[in-house]
Amino acid sequence: MCAPRARHRPNSSLPCCPPGPRLGFKLFSGFLGNSARPPPPCSPGGGLWQPSPHSPPGVLRAARGWDRIGGWGNRQRLRTDPSRGWAERAAHASRTCWEERAHTMLWPLLLLLAAGEAQTTRPCFPGCQCEVETFGLFDSFSLTRVDCSGLGPHIVPVPIPLDTAHLDLSSNRLETVNESVLAGPGYTTLAGLDLSHNLLTRFSPTAFSRLRYLESLDLSHNGLAALPAESFTSSPLSDVNLSHNRLREVSVSAFATHSQGRALHVDLSHNLLHSLVPHPARASLPAPTIQSLNLAWNRLHTVPDLRDLPLRYLSLDGNPLAAIGPGAFEGLAGLTHLSLGSLQRLPQLVPYGFRELQGLQVLDLSSNPKLKWAGPEVFSGLGSLQELDLSGTGLVPLPEKLLLHLPALQSISVGQGVQCRRLVREGTYPRQPGSTPKVALHCIDTQELAAGGSDTL
Repeated sequence: MCAPRARHRPNSSLPCCPPGPRLGFKLFSGFLGNSARPPPPCSPGGGLWQPSPHSPPGVLRAARGWDRIGGWGNRQRLRTDPSRGWAERAAHASRTCWEERAHTMLWPLLLLLAAGEAQTTRPCFPGCQCEVETFGLFDSFSLTRVDCSGLGPHIVPVPIPLDTAHLDLSSNRLETVNESVLAGPGYTTLAGLDLSHNLLTRFSPTAFSRLRYLESLDLSHNGLAALPAESFTSSPLSDVNLSHNRLREVSVSAFATHSQGRALHVDLSHNLLHSLVPHPARASLPAPTIQSLNLAWNRLHTVPDLRDLPLRYLSLDGNPLAAIGPGAFEGLAGLTHLSLGSLQRLPQLVPYGFRELQGLQVLDLSSNPKLKWAGPEVFSGLGSLQELDLSGTGLVPLPEKLLLHLPALQSISVGQGVQCRRLVREGTYPRQPGSTPKVALHCIDTQELAAGGSDTL
């Protein structure tokens, strides 16, 4: 046991820790069971508490992390080393006792971190599953995910908990959605709604008007043939999935949302679209903040008029585009990624067809086997282009003057597994006045991975 605190002699026992506050460990003993005991104020044998193999996984991880930073083990040698002086050992003992007390106060915090994001289930509407995700100290914040998929059309309207953040109504053979279907106390907090894989052919213009916090909406794999105007103006949407429907014509104004400038991602791939109606110049609502637009595998014969949209990503893969000429991308100077792969018709690349895309960084023309060169001027104006994908095309060999029109180009993909990178040759040294380094493309067959298979174009 510890010696009295009144006086100390050099050959007496080490002093006890000074009295201090002790965090109530009983609060957490029920959680730990018998695997945890608070360490004594001063343990003569240095028996610091360590977790048992039956402790919760989060506690074991926390213990191992504490051990790596010197929490366990290293102090006992210092505490009992007879070569140290009494004063030094006393000072170290006092510091060690405070460290023991720090362990006592630290363990409850470690337990809170270990159980910081617990997932539990709660009573739910018959047939549905409600999963609760808790966050924060003492699980002070919780959100509920409700899964009512695959139950049939009779499921709507379904009552949901007040704190529901995501509702899955997919695969229920729903034929229509209106305001009454999505009404109730729990719907006002919805951030995500999944209505995919149903039989929807239409929905009411006010169907989502009460979902003031809705950010993600999935209407894919339905039979929608039309999109009502101003369908999403009441919601701060950031992600709308309308892929795999039967849409033939869509107005860009339909995606005007209450997002206050937040980026919007729209997926309209695998529809029957033959045109997109541009946003009117004098419309009452501001232009939609669409930054990512997927129009792949539709029936577009020309590049749609998308001017005034803050687009950064655009996919036109799989469309029967006939020609890409000057003015096709008018008003899209902020576009950074453009994908034109697997076009269904023989596209004609006209010189200066991409000159409006001064900010374009990635251009994908892959899987167009009949695509032929119309001269290096096709890429004129792409001063920011860094990556060019020509794999699966007939654009080989590359024109000698290609790099003159693409000063920022870093890599080109050609053929099957052939990757070309920009190579700067400094030439003779010392460099002659007025001379410039030679720029070339160094191509390597990545499938063979053989040095002898490389070539410089």
